[in-house]
Amino acid sequence: MRPLFSLFVGLAFGIGLCLSGMTMPSKVVGFLDLSGAWDPSLAFVMGGAIAVGLVLFRAARPRLAPPSTRVDRSLATGSILFGIGWGLVGYCPGPALAAISSLEPKALAFVAAMLLGTVLHRLVAALRDGVAAFGRRGDTTAEACA
Repeated sequence: MRPLFSLFVGLAFGIGLCLSGMTMPSKVVGFLDLSGAWDPSLAFVMGGAIAVGLVLFRAARPRLAPPSTRVDRSLATGSILFGIGWGLVGYCPGPALAAISSLEPKALAFVAAMLLGTVLHRLVAALRDGVAAFGRRGDTTAEACA
């Protein structure tokens, strides 16, 4: 049942990204271009996503692990890299994954770079910590993804 639910949620998310135009980098760059022809539509998409997220996370709170409040170098570095990548190419991971269905070269290159970065991060962390680079199959805990 869980894989079917995950498939449904992923499809709904992808369809929402496509319908809102968030798979088009020009839409994202237009939102980030405050000094030019600013396009505020992404703010409405984010607002809708936040509203839905607030309701669903509140409902799921009893089943979730407590959130971490620690801000460390790894989190800050990842946030900076995410922002730089988003601003340079106009993609973040969700829209990029949805956009690869159109075989858009820019999206394909972004997803390839994202996957390579993930693998490199795990390898470097494993070398640094002296542990296995990848967790057990299906393991999505923070320890396996660090």
